[in-house]
Amino acid sequence: MATLRGENGCPWDKKQTLETLKPYLIEETYELIDAIESKEAGRVKEELGDLLFQIVFLSRVCCDRGLFSIENVIEEIHSKMIRRHPHVFGEVKADTSKEVLDQWYRIKSKEKKKKKKTSVTDDIPKNLPALRKAFRLQRKVAVVGFDWSKIEDVMKKVDEELAELRKGIEQENHDAIEEEIGDLLFSIVNAARYLNIDAENALNKTIAKFTERFRQIETKLTANGKNIEEFTLEQMDAEWEKVKEDSRIGKNNTERG
Repeated sequence: MATLRGENGCPWDKKQTLETLKPYLIEETYELIDAIESKEAGRVKEELGDLLFQIVFLSRVCCDRGLFSIENVIEEIHSKMIRRHPHVFGEVKADTSKEVLDQWYRIKSKEKKKKKKTSVTDDIPKNLPALRKAFRLQRKVAVVGFDWSKIEDVMKKVDEELAELRKGIEQENHDAIEEEIGDLLFSIVNAARYLNIDAENALNKTIAKFTERFRQIETKLTANGKNIEEFTLEQMDAEWEKVKEDSRIGKNNTERG
């Protein structure tokens, strides 16, 4: 990387900044996630390398500006991991994953206080996807005790937000509908968090399932040369139910096998 950005290096690499590299960092992260979901070790290895390259690239840009080096980056994360694992590197006892996570966030909270943060929510990245941001926010406030005591209360809140959305729809109030949809999504993410489900991952799985089923509908309905637009909603819905039932039967057979 030093050579690429050096005097006789690559013109494109030399002109990059932290700002210009942000899109590539995001793209490589999502490509790695896709590789992990593919369960193909070769793809995972390749994408890990691509992501690592972005970290090295960003670190080199900072080094060229006299801010810090890649060695400083590694030293800092090394110290942080030791500091946040006192049950491994120290004398603290933590036997379960929950105890480890609770301890992690307590330590992290103390570290943030030393940096003069004004709120426990200060370090939530504003550019996170909304579901992920909601999860992080809820987890942050839960650490300081702002959380539901049982799942029944969480689900009661989901029902309450759904009722308020229905009311907004009945009143045909666009602003209220938008607000209540946001509240409902937020409460569903909270329910997912409480049940130890990653809402972002759950939604992505549903999107993938929907996409696959709709493609099957397209394949079956257009086998005779027609376009999907030529079929009625009733026809598409009937085919959807068939695909859904086939999927259910296939899943049950797999589980029995």
